[in-house]
Amino acid sequence: MKAIQIISPSVLKLVEMEKPVLSAGQVLVKVKYVGFCGSDLNTYLGRNPMVKLPVIPGHEIGAVIDEVGEGVPKSLKPGMNITVNPYTNCGKCASCRNGKVNACEYNETLGVQRNGAMCEYIVLPWEKIIPATGITLRDCALIEPMSVGFHAVSRGQVTDDEYVMVIGCGMIGIGAIIRAALRGATVIAVDIDDEKLEFAKKIGASYTINSQTEDVHGKIQDLTEKRGVDVVIEAVGSPVTYVMAITEVGFTGRVICIGYAKNETSFQTKYFVQKEIDIRGSRNALPNDFRAVINYMKSKSCPTEKLITKIVKPTEATNAMMFWTANPGKVFRILVEF
Repeated sequence: MKAIQIISPSVLKLVEMEKPVLSAGQVLVKVKYVGFCGSDLNTYLGRNPMVKLPVIPGHEIGAVIDEVGEGVPKSLKPGMNITVNPYTNCGKCASCRNGKVNACEYNETLGVQRNGAMCEYIVLPWEKIIPATGITLRDCALIEPMSVGFHAVSRGQVTDDEYVMVIGCGMIGIGAIIRAALRGATVIAVDIDDEKLEFAKKIGASYTINSQTEDVHGKIQDLTEKRGVDVVIEAVGSPVTYVMAITEVGFTGRVICIGYAKNETSFQTKYFVQKEIDIRGSRNALPNDFRAVINYMKSKSCPTEKLITKIVKPTEATNAMMFWTANPGKVFRILVEF
């Protein structure tokens, strides 16, 4: 079978591999679409410390069940459109024992700590298969990244009488904006790209702020009657945006951290105490987050066409990554079609 493999930094090749063999309790999946995500871009650029090269990238999946092994529930049948929960969980660490399997201490995500799904076939435990009946195979590849944003909103316990500031209008931030708006919150989207901010308005943001050209603090104060926002969702991962989150959250508010800052960040820690804020990490997603995204997509209100920047063939994958490298702020998702 054909597979895309990142061999070394900036070296991506289409290779031939053996088709995986099905065992009991497993499902053989025929991959149709796989999304390149930010972690894949960092792997390609040699900036992902969690990856051991060479690796097959990809964990945002739109696929069809090809075959099921012995012991697989009868509800999973060949021909079904599915996506995949790409995370492992050990069942023994503190996170798993607390029911938060998304944050397993020993998690191995497809395409990061282990080979991913950017290939024609992949075998998975049946428990990781998520049926997505009624959703196109192309759109199935958008479910996982949106679920990460949905999960962050759940971590923030967002309600309908709150102001929610989402910093970063990439794919994860867009998922957070949609979910917070669905919960009835007043969403303020922050980014440095006016096109992304305009799109954020179309999918639920009540207000937008370009942090390069506008006074973020002044505008937040005006919008919230000087109280600050109730919840900040940080979906960028930079020292500047982390400091912004702590500055703009109101007293007794919540800061939800998704982005990984690559450099050390200095805070005025007095704000942690004076504001009595909750700072919460948000990692991956839970099965109910996947289901929530699927239900949203079934409503036909998701502007999926706008979320897909390019669809490329496997032979075009290198050019796609070069395009994303040259245009980092202009890409939501690039899908590879097998």
